[in-house]
Amino acid sequence: MNPSLTPGGEALDAAPSAPAPRFRAVPWTALETPQDVELWIDEHNQSLQEHIAPQETGYGVCFTLAVGGKVFMQTTGDAIFLDVEADAAWIAPLLTAATGAQPPAGQLWVLPEDRLVQLVLGMSPLIATTTLIVGHRFGSRNRSMAA
Repeated sequence: MNPSLTPGGEALDAAPSAPAPRFRAVPWTALETPQDVELWIDEHNQSLQEHIAPQETGYGVCFTLAVGGKVFMQTTGDAIFLDVEADAAWIAPLLTAATGAQPPAGQLWVLPEDRLVQLVLGMSPLIATTTLIVGHRFGSRNRSMAA
């Protein structure tokens, strides 16, 4: 009998298998027109409604940038919240150019809702994958689906 196996044949030093992630990264296809972005927004909103429970907070999308870093986005009826990780801070000039907003003192950008199409269109060539998220802390603004 192999000493690294239990009598049932399982490996003694094997770590328990981690549960599969709830949401998986989806490869990004660059969007080229405002109509492409609006279609993506509609599909994204439908996915959120199908997969996020009303009591869940910190929901949105994580954009993993091809060059490095992540940008987490949550939208509400009147604002867009972007949590730009430190390793994605290089995207700030593009965010300013695409939305007309000045960079914040921290990593949380708050933009008017009407800038969403320009924002996604501007970031589109730089995105590698997107992943639905829940439980992300967008600064102190942790909103539920009912908001």
